[in-house]
Amino acid sequence: MARSLNVLRGRLYTLRYIAVAAISLACLAPSIATAQTYPNRPIRLLHGFAAGGAADTMARIVSDGLSKRLGQPVVVEAKPGAGGNLAADAVAKAAPDGYTIGLVTGAHAISGALYKQLAYSPTDSFEMLSTMVYYALVIAVRADHKAKTLADLIAIAKAKPDDLSYGSVGFGSTHHLAGELLNITAGTRMVHVPYRGDSLTVTSLLAGDVPVIVGTTVLLAGQIESGAIRGLAVTSPARTKLLPNVPSAQEAGVKGFDVRTWAGLVAPKGTPPDIVKRLHTEIQSMLADPAAKTALETATGGEVRSSTPEEMRALITSETDKWSKVINDAGIPRI
Repeated sequence: MARSLNVLRGRLYTLRYIAVAAISLACLAPSIATAQTYPNRPIRLLHGFAAGGAADTMARIVSDGLSKRLGQPVVVEAKPGAGGNLAADAVAKAAPDGYTIGLVTGAHAISGALYKQLAYSPTDSFEMLSTMVYYALVIAVRADHKAKTLADLIAIAKAKPDDLSYGSVGFGSTHHLAGELLNITAGTRMVHVPYRGDSLTVTSLLAGDVPVIVGTTVLLAGQIESGAIRGLAVTSPARTKLLPNVPSAQEAGVKGFDVRTWAGLVAPKGTPPDIVKRLHTEIQSMLADPAAKTALETATGGEVRSSTPEEMRALITSETDKWSKVINDAGIPRI
């Protein structure tokens, strides 16, 4: 009798073990299936800026590179507005299945510092995939302006506080805050004039409507080379390959001044780890490709630099803290 009970208990234990194992396998099955089948349909790549601009150009380079590597079309969708916030919100709220990813720029971190309340968290609402490229801005004047160097401009601005103005692509942009950081670092009080886009700032500078602009190097390079515009300083710590004859702000005497915007790729929070890993791997492969690297650097006048997801998250956190301090110190009202 006792032996029969022991046999029965053994069989029950075996059945229980099999049941637990079956449940575990069932739970793992979707993940395994996802890893094996992803992607099996087109992927959306959202960005928050106007068609034809730098972000759109970068997105199309990424689209081509990832489509080849993933074996599915990567369809670029521009969703401009609110400094990229509309697109970021759409990515944050998309299904976390790997079929919606987003291209974000330095403005993504600025939004976390500038807005009192966002519908998403710039860090916690996303799975980071990788940074792609870093690029500097340039502080420029018209060729006939009396400032020949950044030091000259600072002296002019200090002589008449609140008299000199500078234009940027818009309120809350990296360009705007670069100008405010220059004010703080150099002890000037130049007045910000927002425009709707880089090209309008150039038009206004050439027309004499604004004496100084903070612009994108790739857009201003041709005008600087032609002599129509004078580049006083790039905002990166060192000179750029695109404008080798324009000194950095630090070279020009503004110590500690460093503003580089950047672009990277994100996915919605909760995207399965295996899909995040696959996307990260293919992005690294794309960025290592000489043709894609050259295309991205040409589009931005910058430097391709990839990252781990953890490094990208740390970048956004540190950039948000940095710009939050600039906003506080400059007395810029939060939105």
